[in-house]
Amino acid sequence: MHILGYVRVSTEEQERSGLGVEAQTDAILTECERRGWDVEMMADLGASGKHVNPQLRRALDLLASGQADGLIVAKLDRLARSVRHASAIIDDAIHSGWSLIVLDNALDLTTPGGRAMANMLATFAELERDLISSRTKEALAARKARGLDNGRKTAIPSGVLRRIVLSRDAGASFGRIARELTTEGILSPTGLPDWHESTVRRAYGSAKSKETAA
Repeated sequence: MHILGYVRVSTEEQERSGLGVEAQTDAILTECERRGWDVEMMADLGASGKHVNPQLRRALDLLASGQADGLIVAKLDRLARSVRHASAIIDDAIHSGWSLIVLDNALDLTTPGGRAMANMLATFAELERDLISSRTKEALAARKARGLDNGRKTAIPSGVLRRIVLSRDAGASFGRIARELTTEGILSPTGLPDWHESTVRRAYGSAKSKETAA
């Protein structure tokens, strides 16, 4: 098997010291040697997990195109910052047929036990979505009962929303803006790496309507 090993450190101090990178790399290389796998290492250094960073995006693209058999990381938080994001990558691995191995929590899609762990994570991600939805509905109902406005703040960061508005006003299509945000690894409002034209269109329409109302 040709496996992609991925490491990430989020601060300049970790990048300069090499300690975080070294520990993750050693764990990955040791496991791949034990299993007799051919490994190709990739790293995002001094990068947060808020976005799909360049080397992780490259790894996912290689896996999607069939140029690698699997992805191995030392810790789940090196791959994703949230259960929802991790679940999206796990789902992609399951549906696309490539293996995902996370050393710190026995998640290994090459084994029955690891696949069971993946299903548990997916279940918790679904529970998280349901709880958020339930809390939101309850909060909106309470506000409505008090006669308060139920306008919700967008989940899109203000800087990204401003970019969408400026790009659209400059003549860019909604599809083009969505492709650019996806390519740059900026997570969508749902925490997933892919932006859809409809998401950009709604964000722009909402921003412009509020701008007009103000």
